[in-house]
Amino acid sequence: MAHVLFVCLHNAGRSQMSRVLFERAARGRHHALSAGSIAAPSGRAQPQWVQGLDETGVDLRATRPPRPPRDSARQADSAVTTGAGR
Repeated sequence: MAHVLFVCLHNAGRSQMSRVLFERAARGRHHALSAGSIAAPSGRAQPQWVQGLDETGVDLRATRPPRPPRDSARQADSAVTTGAGR
């Protein structure tokens, strides 16, 4: 089983969406975490990501961006950054 870490700035959209879609495609064969690259995650997923995932049957409305375990990067086999290109 591979462990993948998806990282974006606030863990409020891109990384959560990537984690959900990755785990859906992996069908239990692999595990993923999402994380923010700053100390404090956002309070909730951004509305455009909630709406986009809702259209695929995934509900992020109740999801609150978690503060990942401190050693999550060390546990990951791969890390994927999901930047906004700024």
